[in-house]
Amino acid sequence: MAKLDNRLPHNTPGDFFVDTSCIDCDTCRSLAPAVFGRAPDFQQSFVKHQPSSEDERKQALMALVACPTFAIGTVRKLDVTPGIEAFPSLITDGVYYCGFAAESSFGAASYLIRRPEGNVLVDSPRASKPLLARLRELGGVRTMFLTHRDDVADHAFFRRELGCERVLHRADLSAATRDVEHPIDGDQPVALAPDLLAIPVPGHTPGSMALLHREEFLFSGDHVWYSPGRGRLHASRCVNWYSWDDQVRSLRRLLDFRFRWILPGHGRRYQAPSPEAMRHELARLLSEISA
Repeated sequence: MAKLDNRLPHNTPGDFFVDTSCIDCDTCRSLAPAVFGRAPDFQQSFVKHQPSSEDERKQALMALVACPTFAIGTVRKLDVTPGIEAFPSLITDGVYYCGFAAESSFGAASYLIRRPEGNVLVDSPRASKPLLARLRELGGVRTMFLTHRDDVADHAFFRRELGCERVLHRADLSAATRDVEHPIDGDQPVALAPDLLAIPVPGHTPGSMALLHREEFLFSGDHVWYSPGRGRLHASRCVNWYSWDDQVRSLRRLLDFRFRWILPGHGRRYQAPSPEAMRHELARLLSEISA
C-alpha cells in the first residue's frame, strides 16, 4: 500500500496522494485525468487536484485500485468498493478495460471482449479475486490473446481459474509461457474465429501480434498507440526491444486492414471517425517515422 511518509512533494493537499513507488505508467492519469498529472522533473504521477465531484472521486478510486505498484493512497481510510466494482469498465460495444494493472507488465492495459462464441481476454491483468469473480459473472474467458511477451503478467492464474486457451506467437515464448495452448507461427495473419484475426507485427518484440476484432477494434499491444502530448498516433524507438525496421514494416502492413479503434497495452486508446480516417492517421505516422 502507498505510504504517507513517502508521498511525493507535488501532491495537492487532501485525501488522495501518490508516493515514491510510482513507475510513471500513466494508468492513473488515463483513468482520472482531472485528478492526476505528471511531474516532469520526477517523471512520476501526482495529485494535481483533489476530487471535487462524485465522478472524480470514483475515477480516483478506480486509479487507486488499478495502480500496478499500489502507489496511490489516501490519508483517511476510504471505502474503495466503488473503484473495485467499476472493473471491468465498459469502453464501447462489448469491449471493456480490465483495470488491476500488473507491475510485471509495467502497468499495461488488458481488455475483455464479450462475444456469444466465448469471451476473449487481451493480455493479462493482475491476479485479483474481485476481478476474477466479475469475469465469471460476465461469462468467463474462453481465449486469452497475449500480444507479446512483455504483457503476460498473471496469465497462468487466469488460465488455471478460468480454463482459457492462451494464444501467443512462438517467437515470444519464454520459460513462463512455453506451455501456452495455441502458439502462432510465421508472419501471416491467422483467423482465430470469423471475428478475430491475429496479425503478426514483429518489431517491438520478435513475436508481437495485434488482434483485429470485427474490422472495428485493433488491440495493438505496444506496437502503436495514441499520444495525448503529440495529439496523434505514435510509435517509439525508445521502447523498441527488437527491430525498429521491422516495426515500421509492421505498421505499414496495418494499412491493409480496416478498423476504427486502436486499444494499446501502453499509451492511450484512439477512436477514428471511420476506417478511412484511421488509415490516414497511420499513413501520417509512417510518413513521420520514415522521414
